[in-house]
Amino acid sequence: MSENSQFRFGPATGVGSMPGGDAREAAKTVTGSFEDFPFLAELPARGPGADMIGRTAGMLVELYARVEPSGWRIGDRPGRDTRRARSWLRQDLDALEEFTQEYRGPLKVQAVGPWTLAAALELRNGEAALSDPGACRDLAGSLAEGLRAHLAEVRRRVPGAQVVLQLDEPSVTAVLRGQVRTASGYRTHRAPDRQVVEAALREVVGVHEAGPVLVHSCAPDVPFALLRRAGAAAVSFDFSLLTERDDDTLGEAVEAGTRLFAGVVPGTDGPLSDPAGSVMGVRTLWRRLGLSPGLLADTVTVTPACGLAGASPEYARRALAHCARAARSLADDPE
Repeated sequence: MSENSQFRFGPATGVGSMPGGDAREAAKTVTGSFEDFPFLAELPARGPGADMIGRTAGMLVELYARVEPSGWRIGDRPGRDTRRARSWLRQDLDALEEFTQEYRGPLKVQAVGPWTLAAALELRNGEAALSDPGACRDLAGSLAEGLRAHLAEVRRRVPGAQVVLQLDEPSVTAVLRGQVRTASGYRTHRAPDRQVVEAALREVVGVHEAGPVLVHSCAPDVPFALLRRAGAAAVSFDFSLLTERDDDTLGEAVEAGTRLFAGVVPGTDGPLSDPAGSVMGVRTLWRRLGLSPGLLADTVTVTPACGLAGASPEYARRALAHCARAARSLADDPE
């Protein structure tokens, strides 16, 4: 993260999705919960085009997607699904702009990364784009161009923001292991070479020269080292899925300056522990890695374990407030 070493992340933020379909209400909740690190809320309950795949498909340049019974499929021209995805994104940006007047500081926006997109978008034959190396290259290039325009639009609307780009890559581990199933379900797609996966990620990460990029995955076995080599300044993950196998890689990442977005608050309705209890595992990990407690607040951002789309609106508000309190606990008492 050397090129972003002067960047100040906030102590807590959300992952991306929120319940409900009211863009203004979501923006008000997010900006009220995280005065120093808000994010652009996603509201998938509105339907196709508001889901993370459809939303990102709407950002693509010279590639378009439409909804089929089996999922999102790449087509020749923009149709109503593309128009709807772009319209909802504009609504969300309008709401964010309204509630970030005069805001100065980090602001996070999310998009699906190239490999989760390749695993989810279908070609004309019904197979995932992942099945075709040329399609994967085209998709990464189109996504890079689309994100360049999207980031410029965010900076125009919130000129005081230091924009953080989050790439959602929950499928990247399955892609690397050749575990993504074909349309028939009987086979799996061949795993691309790790260097190819890394290069595509690096291309997309490289579009955001004005700020840091973090990669999010709430799946097990996040490939921390590969994401770091691809240029990710931070990695966001479900903390409960870590095992001691991850210790060495995590220790190397922290020592190299990578920020950890630790998902410690459950993403669906349930009881919440006290804020200090929520980050107890983070403190334990720090001791196990032999890292200085003084580094904690400068290295960890507290988040929910994953998106909050499946939560009730009341729980989502409590979970975001809980993240902020847990982050204060970590800063006040790192030991």
